[in-house]
Amino acid sequence: MGLALASDDDGAVMEFHWCNKPFFNVMGFDESDVIGQRATIFVGPDMDQSAHLLTIDKLMRWEHFSVEVQLTKKNGEPVWVAMTWTPLTDPENGSRWWLCSLIELQARPSPNKNVLDFRSRSSVNDDLLTKYTEQVAHLESENRRLRSIAKAVTRDSNEDPLTGLSNRRHFEANVSVWIAALRNRGAAFAILYIDLDRFKAINDTLGHEAGDGLLIAVASMLKRITSNTDLVARLGGDEFVILRPLGESALKISSLADEIIREMSKPFEYDGKSVSCGASVGLAIADENTRNPDEIVGDADTALYHAKSTGRGRWSFFTAEMHAQSVATRHLAAELLVACKRKEFIPYFQPLVEASTGRIAGVEVLVRWSHPTRGLVPPKDFLDVAAQMGILAEIDAILFSRLREAVAYLDTARTEISRFAINVSAGRLSDSAILHDIRVSGINPKRLTVEILESVYLEQIHGATSWTIEELRELGVEVAVDDFGTGHASVQGLLQINPDVLKIDRQFVQPATESERARALIGSLIGIGKSLGLKVVAEGVENEAQARLARDLGCDILQGFYFGKPMAESELFKVLNETDGCLWCPISKVQHSELSMDILP
Repeated sequence: MGLALASDDDGAVMEFHWCNKPFFNVMGFDESDVIGQRATIFVGPDMDQSAHLLTIDKLMRWEHFSVEVQLTKKNGEPVWVAMTWTPLTDPENGSRWWLCSLIELQARPSPNKNVLDFRSRSSVNDDLLTKYTEQVAHLESENRRLRSIAKAVTRDSNEDPLTGLSNRRHFEANVSVWIAALRNRGAAFAILYIDLDRFKAINDTLGHEAGDGLLIAVASMLKRITSNTDLVARLGGDEFVILRPLGESALKISSLADEIIREMSKPFEYDGKSVSCGASVGLAIADENTRNPDEIVGDADTALYHAKSTGRGRWSFFTAEMHAQSVATRHLAAELLVACKRKEFIPYFQPLVEASTGRIAGVEVLVRWSHPTRGLVPPKDFLDVAAQMGILAEIDAILFSRLREAVAYLDTARTEISRFAINVSAGRLSDSAILHDIRVSGINPKRLTVEILESVYLEQIHGATSWTIEELRELGVEVAVDDFGTGHASVQGLLQINPDVLKIDRQFVQPATESERARALIGSLIGIGKSLGLKVVAEGVENEAQARLARDLGCDILQGFYFGKPMAESELFKVLNETDGCLWCPISKVQHSELSMDILP
């Protein structure tokens, strides 16, 4: 027995939503093969055409009928069945259903026995009529039971099982209906796209039961603060949406967004504990120019991304500027895919200088995109989009392959470069593919330093990341923490990562020659590194005074435009040969003390 939701316009157009086990046994199909499919999946090449056409005609007329016909099992074997179709209607929402029952026949029926129309009883004798009357009474009872099943199936197909809100399917169907009404001089409406902040941290620290409890509480709150004319849905995960008629102005929309932010800023209670989460909201308005559901949902999603990127816990309206940025991002994403295919990413090198001698201590490897029309594109113009696309690993692999050639070329210079530092995101450290890239690069791992490029939050240092760091050390690779002191990498995080090198961000180095407080701060950061036995690098050195100060405060290595901007391997090769590897001539401490009054106010 199976239950299929039919089209209101054509009874022969339907999708199966439920079948019992005997139904699957007769046809040899699994549930995943049938649910969501039309009955035509059972029609094989051996089915009698007249029976097929007659069946379609009965379905289109919404008639109750039975047919004995040859169908095809999943494995291709033919099977003769008695198939009965009973039309049902849900009295609450008017949706129309078909109840299909199958009985497998042990032998092929006689040629004259094909279709029996329950609406045509002129050739049926009294006994048979009595029998069919009893069957109809039974079917009416079964009809009532199946109506409840149909109601449950309809609810399940439209409802999020955890929160009871509309699900993605129901939301998308309603957006289409609202847009169609809008084109027919209907009212404009708004979409509020809601994403919970720090939900993953709650799930990871308190468990999935706490996460589910939070989602249910959020759903309850959203239903409480919205009206009956709104549609509230959970799209999945921690994402919710609200459809709301625009009304006379957008003020009510922004007021609702304010209320959501305000309610989400309050702690939720779970298992006697207070849980703080927060939310960000993206808003977009559909008007007569809106073409399709994907467009307006995408606009709201873009506004949500803008809200999260500007600090979270806030809302943002979609603007024309965001639209232009969205179009540019999509264009950039398409170009990046082509760039990966053409391997257009190349390494550039910036010198690292020993603070005590001024000789080259190594280089930092920085990616550049060799664009066919725009020339060299710096990483700040494409890495964020590449990260969103999930292609950083592919770019890294291309860079490693190019780096192998560059290292081989630079090794022919008169001065050897002992170390090559490569930037790796914290996310990439969770991917063991970075180990594979290093192993197949052909570069001695003991000449490599891996710099953790992005913010390192404690919750990101999980088992996979720690394992990768240990494997890197086994290979002989150094580990450095970049941009230390910017508020992203904590001392506790340092202890967990246990790096070899600490790089102090340029925002502390550059003002230190002019500010006593800045000097005290950079001295403290250097002290932290030294207390942990780490080599300390000063980034962003742009003049002689900054270089001398960083050296005298205890930095081991200096880096910045003062010693050289990022350059191609051919330019670096030339610099190495012309300078014999000495990029700076540090003055003695005696000379420095004579000049200290000029340098340190």
